[in-house]
Amino acid sequence: MNTSPFILTRTLNAPRELVWKVWTDPNHLAQWWGPKGFRVDVAKLDLRPGGTFHYGMHAPSGAPMWGLFQYREVTPPERLVFLNSFSNENGDVTRAPFNGDWPLHMLSTITFAARGNTTEVTVQWEPFEASAAEWATFDEGRASMSGGWSGTFEQLEAYLEKTK
Repeated sequence: MNTSPFILTRTLNAPRELVWKVWTDPNHLAQWWGPKGFRVDVAKLDLRPGGTFHYGMHAPSGAPMWGLFQYREVTPPERLVFLNSFSNENGDVTRAPFNGDWPLHMLSTITFAARGNTTEVTVQWEPFEASAAEWATFDEGRASMSGGWSGTFEQLEAYLEKTK
């Protein structure tokens, strides 16, 4: 079993300050965050260590899902660290609707590196305080995570083009 983090890096054609803003402003997040084809509604965003981002996602079929970030580190415009979990509409952490062995919490570290007029964004994702079964499920899901994060980044890139 591979217990290394999932890491994905993308270079975005936008300055770091703008990329930071669209990752941390609820009005922007609602426009691009989440899987392709999903609509996102922001319930709450409190961007500070100890704060949360609580959001609802609606699948193309209309089925709702909820998510929660619990911020651990906020270092503008360089780094965000948070626990990412599924939740219910009240913000209580729940198991993933698609697999009961998916890790309850994912430690997410997002870094934003200025590269001239572009920004290199790196996502590091790994199970947090996970069981062996949760790590195994995470490891088996790497191809799906790659596809999901790639789709999210495509939406972000398209949104940045409209926002510049």
